[in-house]
Amino acid sequence: MRIYENYSLLKHNTFNLDIKTRWFVEYESEGDLQKLLKDEYFLSQPSCHIGRGSNLLFLSDFYGVIIHSAIKGIEVLNEDETHIRLKIGAAEIWDSFVEYCVENRWGGVENLSFIPGEVGSSAYQNIGAYGVEASDCISEVHTYSLKTGEKRIFSNEECNYSYRHSFFKMQENKGLYYITHVVYQLSKQPEFKLNYGDIKSYLEGKEINLQTVRKAIISIRESKLPNPEILGNAGSFFINPYLCIVHYESLKKQYPNIPYYPVNEKVVKTSAAWLIDRCGLKGKTLGGAAVHEKQPLVIVNKKNATGKDIALLAEEIRKAVYEKFKIELQSEVIYIQ
Repeated sequence: MRIYENYSLLKHNTFNLDIKTRWFVEYESEGDLQKLLKDEYFLSQPSCHIGRGSNLLFLSDFYGVIIHSAIKGIEVLNEDETHIRLKIGAAEIWDSFVEYCVENRWGGVENLSFIPGEVGSSAYQNIGAYGVEASDCISEVHTYSLKTGEKRIFSNEECNYSYRHSFFKMQENKGLYYITHVVYQLSKQPEFKLNYGDIKSYLEGKEINLQTVRKAIISIRESKLPNPEILGNAGSFFINPYLCIVHYESLKKQYPNIPYYPVNEKVVKTSAAWLIDRCGLKGKTLGGAAVHEKQPLVIVNKKNATGKDIALLAEEIRKAVYEKFKIELQSEVIYIQ
């Protein structure tokens, strides 16, 4: 276990905010975590467990304990002719895991290529892209309870997954379970999902396999999303909103091109990026923060932004979208203060 005092979190958030935490603790094993969960001083302090910080916005210095898992490793649990189950340490880099699966010809997560973050966060956030969600392949999530210190293994059903949602993100459960491992079930006979976005056009005339699909996804993401190492950001800032069909039909009369993704007979999903773009907000700045000029769903740290700059700009976006469309955008990024 490694413990640091007055530690900079610059390398632990993709907005590239140079804020500090009173204590930073990194555990390397389940045994380390069990010791931490019995420590009276730790239990008395405000705490927050983070991954790579690719979906976090720190509004100020954190006067407590930031905890990070350093548990790595990929273990084969079992396999047959059609599937393989892998137990992955929470600290494994997500895209490295996807690359590993593709190289071994195991399908299921290739559409989630190039998403920043760690494997533990994939289960917490239920990350998704191009018609695929992490929950499509998650079999189990291994955790420890902050309250009891005991280990608990969640089945896929118990994780209560839905679009950008999980049991762990529910208000009453936030921060109460620390994820140590995630079990993924992957297919040895992959079925490709190519009908989302520009995937088909990128693959036109090419052989379709795991490698080419991964390359297409990476190319698309690189063309549309800024690299956080160059321009600090957390990817998509807002969740694509759900609308009742009546609201959608009303908007369609005024905006015939409003995107439409059916959810069920009563609900549809539309594009947050489209809504923001129609408000004319591309390139808008506030302090050091800005709406990305190519992808309005992304807020960037353009020039030494503070967390408050980014939060205030996000609030202006919300207000503009609500005033124009009567749609309330929800943040995908988690605020920490």
